[in-house]
Amino acid sequence: MNFHEVRFPASLSFGSVGGPERRTDVVTLANGFEERNTPWAHSRRRYDAGLGLRSLDDIETLIAFFEARRGQMYGFRWKDWSDFKSAKATGEVACDDQQIAVGDGVKRTFQLAKTYRSGLFDYVRPITKPVAGTVRVGLAQDEMQEGMDYAVDATLGTITFANPPGLSVAITAGFEFDVPVRFDTGRIQTSVASFQAGDAPNVPVVEVRV
Repeated sequence: MNFHEVRFPASLSFGSVGGPERRTDVVTLANGFEERNTPWAHSRRRYDAGLGLRSLDDIETLIAFFEARRGQMYGFRWKDWSDFKSAKATGEVACDDQQIAVGDGVKRTFQLAKTYRSGLFDYVRPITKPVAGTVRVGLAQDEMQEGMDYAVDATLGTITFANPPGLSVAITAGFEFDVPVRFDTGRIQTSVASFQAGDAPNVPVVEVRV
């Protein structure tokens, strides 16, 4: 996987527009009923980085970042300001924000995840790019110590315990995270005149699987 562990400047992603996308195949039957299926187990996020640009210096920073990624060649981290942590938008990250697994007394490595709930239904999103230094982990509501009780792989989004969590022990975690993305265009088109007139360039980015 061609991926650079570097974050797109957060000051430029602030103000961007984007969010999750789902693909659903809809077939209308002769009786008027529908059959709906999806080939995607997980949603895919898209953003427009151009809307966060506010100055000519921002454009220079964008072009440098684009060139260093070789355009669409290398993926990178993106901070989604509307959804970047395990806690509520106005809350602080805590070790019991999300239950990510239940111990079986044998397994030591677990994937970070965030659960989205609405009514009786939910969706579990794997988190593959946590922000280093923000991950907090709990066992049965007791907070563990990173470096002593567990280690975090910030490039894969996994935590590995020094000792396997006991049978039926709830494993919880809190964290901030980035979205793995790439540029969804092979060129950046800018105009000093149009930018000064308030016309921001279109800079699409799309989530990638890692």
